[in-house]
Amino acid sequence: MQGIERGLRVLEAVAESQPVGVGELSRTLQLPKSTVQRTLQALASAGWIRSDGSEYTRWKLTSRALAVGRRGWDKGDLRTVALEPMRELRDLTNETITLQVRDGAERVVQIERMDSHQAVRTFIKVGSTWQLPHTSGGMAIMARLPNDEVDRILSSPIQQLTPQTDTDPESIRKKIEEIRRVGYAVNVNQNRMGVCAVGAAVLGEGGCPVGGIGISMPETRFDENRVPWWGKQVADTAANVSSLL
Repeated sequence: MQGIERGLRVLEAVAESQPVGVGELSRTLQLPKSTVQRTLQALASAGWIRSDGSEYTRWKLTSRALAVGRRGWDKGDLRTVALEPMRELRDLTNETITLQVRDGAERVVQIERMDSHQAVRTFIKVGSTWQLPHTSGGMAIMARLPNDEVDRILSSPIQQLTPQTDTDPESIRKKIEEIRRVGYAVNVNQNRMGVCAVGAAVLGEGGCPVGGIGISMPETRFDENRVPWWGKQVADTAANVSSLL
């Protein structure tokens, strides 16, 4: 079981940073290079990753891994249902719109993105994963969960991605209470410096949060005075998508 968990961690790290070398993976995962190398070779033999052919071997996902991922994204048809509402929200705000879904109990994975038409815009790779508190969509999802599940999520350490990442469970709980009050979450430099977002949760059967839609923008265009308007637009879009599921 430990070997399977390690293999999945390495596969996720490759997906996050591809193409990526052994040294970077070793530092990111805090595992010995020899362990990472053995795991990479096993994943390559199984057809999940391949070398990019560079002088210093770097690894990337194969079409097999991408195909499995896409089949997962289409579950419940969330991505298909969300495409047109996301496009409308992008055209309304002229900012990049993201769609994330829960990836296990404690993480989200980005499955779609509608890019802003502006020359300066944020870029978040489809397939990127984060802990729930790292994104506006993830925080919006947490706000729709019962408190005991929130407590379980916050019992695991929150990775410090930037100097402004909030890793304090009590502070995060206070933010969740505010999200429950206003209906949307705000992220300022939590997972990348210079990137801000406003997000809301998409609800599935029984009101269970299944994803999060976010309006993502460079910090240079983030205006506190516009947050309530952004919040209403993204909350309305998330509610629209929820009604279509």
